[in-house]
Amino acid sequence: MPPLYQMRTTVPVVPVKFNWRGFCAALLLFCGSTAAGQLSEPQRIHSPELGYDLQYRVYQPEGFAPGLPTLYVTDGEAYLQSGQMAALLDNEIATGHIEPLLVVFVDSRNPDNLKENRRHKQFMCNQQYAAFYRQQLLPKIGSDYQVSADRQHRVILGFSFGAINSACFGLLLEPQFAGIAMQSPGNSQHLQLLSKMYGKTEPLALRFFLSMGTKNDNISAGRKFHRLLEQKGYPVLYQEVAFGHDWRNWKPLLPAVLRHFFARPKADPDSVGQEKSPARS
Repeated sequence: MPPLYQMRTTVPVVPVKFNWRGFCAALLLFCGSTAAGQLSEPQRIHSPELGYDLQYRVYQPEGFAPGLPTLYVTDGEAYLQSGQMAALLDNEIATGHIEPLLVVFVDSRNPDNLKENRRHKQFMCNQQYAAFYRQQLLPKIGSDYQVSADRQHRVILGFSFGAINSACFGLLLEPQFAGIAMQSPGNSQHLQLLSKMYGKTEPLALRFFLSMGTKNDNISAGRKFHRLLEQKGYPVLYQEVAFGHDWRNWKPLLPAVLRHFFARPKADPDSVGQEKSPARS
């Protein structure tokens, strides 16, 4: 019998335990009449590079202030609806697991015909789509919301073909994005192509979250891509779950994604309650 696949990670993985306090906080948020954060209505933006309009929605945390880090989410409407990510953000921020951040949910659908989804044209290392982010979307968000301009404070997230896009942005938009979050990148052929591209490229200043399901989820290709990233020296948090290519896999892992990139710094216990000693002459 062949040995089981050994999951290795350059970032410690904390065993998942049921958190009654977090559960109760999430329940209160779900049942409450008002969410702590604010989610905008869809906003349109034109891309000269792509030749058409796109739309996005923006999540602002309670007590919004300039200089926040930013998470960009492809297939944004799916993450809002199926992933219930706005409520999750409220809970993760309120319980102190993550620092406040701005989240841009980018819709891959045609805003004039929501039945038309453009993701397959946009996500496979599309130079024009990357240029839209670089030339249009990032400057617009920076101007409107005064977020941090530090690439270390900017992450791209996607599932399936959107996860392929995240990896593509690591190559095409490395000066803009330091965090690459990939949930169930598909399909195997796309991962093989990405492996070749990353294999030929000198290591970049990127860090990754990569997750796969063990049931019908390109697991073999995902493991190979994970091993390649580690061999190249990239910091990677890799996780596998016993689900398939669906939201039973992706939704429960969203807290891990957020905490990997946006964990609230822990206070130094030695400094709590202490005052600086006066300078001696």
